[in-house]
Amino acid sequence: MSNSPDNVQLSHINHKGEANMVDVTEKAMTSRTAVAQGYISMTPQTLALITAGEHKKGDVFAVARIAGIQAAKKCSDLIPLCHPLMLSKVQVDFAAEPENNRVKVTALCRLTGQTGVEMEALTAVSVACLTLFDMCKAADPAMEIHGIKVLSKEGGKTGLWQARETSNDKGEI
Repeated sequence: MSNSPDNVQLSHINHKGEANMVDVTEKAMTSRTAVAQGYISMTPQTLALITAGEHKKGDVFAVARIAGIQAAKKCSDLIPLCHPLMLSKVQVDFAAEPENNRVKVTALCRLTGQTGVEMEALTAVSVACLTLFDMCKAADPAMEIHGIKVLSKEGGKTGLWQARETSNDKGEI
């Protein structure tokens, strides 16, 4: 099947146009990995506060990391047609980018299973960014979350897929 827009079939819609959970029964069990990233932009003062560990709420990165991991594990509770998955690895990382007044959030999710883990990685990034926002909103209510996307996925019959680099990856908003 081609991936052109004219020939795309939505797997979560059945032949009647109704919402449908994809049947993965016949899919092979393979090692599957997905990496997603997103950004939260903030004032230089807020970024300095959290990177120095001087926020009055404590280590905001530690809290956001735990929130991201928990979110990946609960993805099927949040996204209606996602399969509940037995994740074997969830990793959430933060990289301060002072030159762009932002934090890059990256999540890696891995398992051996019959379906991919892109949604879990995206959910981990999203909730980690939301947690950073929540913990810092009193100091910086104008923060912006942006650029959330899948960077790569591996496993299953598709094999390795990687996103193209975009201007957002280079620091532009």
